[in-house]
Amino acid sequence: MIHITTVHAEGEIGDVITSGIPDPVHLPTMYAKLQYFLTHADHYRQRLMQEPLGRVSQCMNLLLAPCDPSADAGFLILESDEYAPMSGSNTICVTTVLLESGMLEMKEPVSSVVLDTAAGVVRVRAECEAGKVRSVEFDNVPAFVQELGLKVDVKGLGVVEVDVAWGGMYFVLVDTEKLGLGIGVENRHGRRLVELGQRIFKRVKQVYVPVHPANGQIRGVSAIEFTGPVVEEQDGSLASVNTVVVSPGRFDRSPCGTGTSARMAVLHAKGLLEVGQRFTHRSIVGTQFQCSILGTTKVGDHEAILPRVKGRAWITGYRQVLVDNGDPFPVGFRVGDVWGMEE
Repeated sequence: MIHITTVHAEGEIGDVITSGIPDPVHLPTMYAKLQYFLTHADHYRQRLMQEPLGRVSQCMNLLLAPCDPSADAGFLILESDEYAPMSGSNTICVTTVLLESGMLEMKEPVSSVVLDTAAGVVRVRAECEAGKVRSVEFDNVPAFVQELGLKVDVKGLGVVEVDVAWGGMYFVLVDTEKLGLGIGVENRHGRRLVELGQRIFKRVKQVYVPVHPANGQIRGVSAIEFTGPVVEEQDGSLASVNTVVVSPGRFDRSPCGTGTSARMAVLHAKGLLEVGQRFTHRSIVGTQFQCSILGTTKVGDHEAILPRVKGRAWITGYRQVLVDNGDPFPVGFRVGDVWGMEE
């Protein structure tokens, strides 16, 4: 039996698996654990993320023992097509579950938590009141631009200009205004954005493979992020809307913490966002993350930023999943009406 706490962060489901899946505790790093599950135990992800037990519009998080001695807990992020090295909304979900469930001691008004991820250690501060986590703020791994103004020839669209940046995974960032199609980051354009996003994303994957300078095993882009214009708020802070299309073709319902980190790296590289300047990133459903750049550093030869992101999560329930050897779908299945099928 697998025990799961159901939870969402700013609209994005990020359920947390609290027990029932064996932990490869002998492995030295969280990235090694990611590789172990990918190559030896991927049936857990497939069973829980695919039909009939799973659904496309969700993520899941597997709690594991940390490998870094400074960390309080470790976790892996399960998505429909991959294990993401890092995720902001999922970090917020995991922190909320750890504290509200009592797995880690909650201290009011602020609880400090250190999480071990496949992308590195992430330090978290949770504002707590009356036994509840009111908000979660985390200092993400350094984010950096891999490529500005990359031009790719996309069937039906012509040459499209994109940026590629790391924010805990690699993102392809596309300014919707530059597409010249008269559509913005709005829910009413959802079906069109998903279709365009998958088309551009697949083309970029064919012609461009970024490699992380600190971990050569992290290769290739993970998602595409559509961005709207940056506007100045009355208090002098900046704000914008974005949406990330997650394969096989659906929106991240939150503003996406790693996508936000990648976006801030691009804005900083273009001279549009300063260190310490407040930045509000909004999702396609209107939720938001409060963000800023703490400072700068280097990752390999890349100039990088230190991103800070703040959001909220809510526990919605508890679930027990039975593993029945007689189930005809031991790793689930995919149907073309929802998942899309390659020709």
